[in-house]
Amino acid sequence: MNDLKLFSGGANPRLSKSVADYLGVPLGKISLGRFPDGEISCKIDEDVRGRDVFLVQPTCPPVNESLMELLVMIDSCLRASAERITAVIPYFGYARQDRKDEGRVPITAKLVANLIARAGANRVLTMDLHAAQIQGFFDVPVDHLYAAPVLNEHFLKSGIDLEEVVIVSPDEGSIKRALGHAKRLGGSVAIIDKRRMSATKTVQANILGGPIEGRVALMFDDMISTAGSISGAAQVLHDHGVKEIHVAVSHAVLCGPAVTRLREANLASLVCTNSIPLAEADKPPGTKVLDVAPLLGEAIKRIHRNESVSKLFR
Repeated sequence: MNDLKLFSGGANPRLSKSVADYLGVPLGKISLGRFPDGEISCKIDEDVRGRDVFLVQPTCPPVNESLMELLVMIDSCLRASAERITAVIPYFGYARQDRKDEGRVPITAKLVANLIARAGANRVLTMDLHAAQIQGFFDVPVDHLYAAPVLNEHFLKSGIDLEEVVIVSPDEGSIKRALGHAKRLGGSVAIIDKRRMSATKTVQANILGGPIEGRVALMFDDMISTAGSISGAAQVLHDHGVKEIHVAVSHAVLCGPAVTRLREANLASLVCTNSIPLAEADKPPGTKVLDVAPLLGEAIKRIHRNESVSKLFR
């Protein structure tokens, strides 16, 4: 591991430190700052020539700052003659616009993928992309991790009677995810019929599948942004008589009215990972944050040693 160098951006230094501790390597020395006009300054404070460099930086809010900081870090390592640069992006922002669903709109996910590759990244390591096809937007190899094993392990050890569980998909797009969790945890599967009215408003109407009355609902999704979908789905589930609701997501973005909505949703628990830093004040009651540093660390170790990453999920 002597040739491996791990650096942290400013988006989630605590996660980066946990990954470094798992790997048994120190975090690399890097100076990140701002010029008086707000431009990002960066200097790698140690030798990276010929080294295998990993840059840990989720592009979480403030998204533009985090993304630009990542690009500047990549360019710094490229010009310092690093042998290979891997962008470790636990949460990939700008992932919602992955296709042209109407006229005169961008495909922002592809644009950001191009920026990262053109900046000089040789490889990308990410987790639970909003849409799996975004892997194909990159012109460099992408290792796509899944937080599902970590979330499943939590519920297997939680003491919840799995005989009473129903796995709920909050919309049609998450059906495959719900089926995957049901295969591991057991229980039936139900789907919330969600209709999107605008970019910020959705309406939840019916429940497909079940039964759910008197059951424990486990609702899985890749992320919570404004919590409109989750809170609407929770209301539908309460109306249909579920005993309790547990929500599990990979990325707790929690912007806008999300925290208020989650507090009002009467959830038994909210389970998320530490892919995005979550302040104590932003945690709704019953929030449990799971550590994905061992998952990221093991993937980094395997990439560095040119071993299979997919074996992590077999």
